[in-house]
Amino acid sequence: MTLEELKIKMDACGYVYDDTMATVLTVALALGRPLLIEGAAGVGKTEIAKVMAESLGRDLVRLQCYEGLDESKALYEWNYQKQLLSIQVNMGSRDSDALTKSLFGDEYLLERPLLKSIRSEKPVVLLIDEIDKADEEFEAFLLELLSEMQVTIPEVGTVRAKTVPFVVLTSNRSRPLSEALRRRCAYLYIPYPDMEKELAILRKKLPHVDDRLAAQVALAVHKLRENEAILKKPSIAETLDWAAALDALGVKELTPDALRQTAGFILKNSEDLEVLAEDQPQDTCHCGVQCGGHHHG
Repeated sequence: MTLEELKIKMDACGYVYDDTMATVLTVALALGRPLLIEGAAGVGKTEIAKVMAESLGRDLVRLQCYEGLDESKALYEWNYQKQLLSIQVNMGSRDSDALTKSLFGDEYLLERPLLKSIRSEKPVVLLIDEIDKADEEFEAFLLELLSEMQVTIPEVGTVRAKTVPFVVLTSNRSRPLSEALRRRCAYLYIPYPDMEKELAILRKKLPHVDDRLAAQVALAVHKLRENEAILKKPSIAETLDWAAALDALGVKELTPDALRQTAGFILKNSEDLEVLAEDQPQDTCHCGVQCGGHHHG
C-alpha cells in the first residue's frame, strides 16, 4: 500500500493524522516491521491499530498486557480437560508413548492472541497494548516473535508465521523498555494534540457539534493539560465525551456553569475536580478555565 493510498483509507476511517505518522505507518507496513508507539495515556495509540485494521481490511487481534502476564495467556495453553478425557478413553487401547504424543496435537491446543495472529490464514493486525505494564521477562519472551515472526512451543517445536501480522506495540512509558525490543521495532511518539489538531478531531468525530463550542472545548482542554496541578490529563476520548455531553444538553457556549456541571466528563478524579473548583472563581476566561494560577502557558 502506497502512502497516498493509506492516507485515503485513514481519511475514510475519520482518523486525524500528520504526514510523519502516515509515513512511518506506510514504511513499517511495507518492511514488515513491528511498530512501537509511545505517548501519554489517551493520545490515541490504541486507535492507530484499530484504524490500520480497518484500513487494511484485516482482523484486529489484541493482547492487553498486565503485570504477571505469561505464555499461557499470551501464546498458548493446552486443553487439560480434553487431554484427561482422552487419556481415560484410550488408556487401555493405545501404546503409552503414542498416547502421550497424541495429546499434544492441534486439537488440544488453545490459541492465545500471539499464536492466533501468526497461525492465521489471512494477515491480521496484532495489537500488543501497554507492553510497559508487562514484566521484563515477558518483554524478553516477545523478542523471538518480533524478530523472526515465529514462536517456540516446547511440546511442538518452532511455529513459523503462516502470514506476517502488522504488529503494533503501545507503551505509556510507565517503565523503560529494553534496547533489544526497541531495535526490533519502528518507532512513533505521539504527544497530546495541539489545539488545531484537537479541533480537527472534534470536527471529524462530532460534526454536528456547534463549531464555536468545539473551539472552546479544544481551548479548555488545552489549558487543563497545561495546568500542572491537574494529575490526570484529559485524553482525546474524554474531550469527545465532554463535547458530546455539552451538545446533548443543548449548550452553545462553554460558560463557567456549563463547565462546572459537566466537569465529570473531562476530569476523572476528585483531586482534579477540586483544582478546577478552586481555580474557576478567580480569573476565568471565556472558555470557562482559569487563565492564571496553577497552570503555565
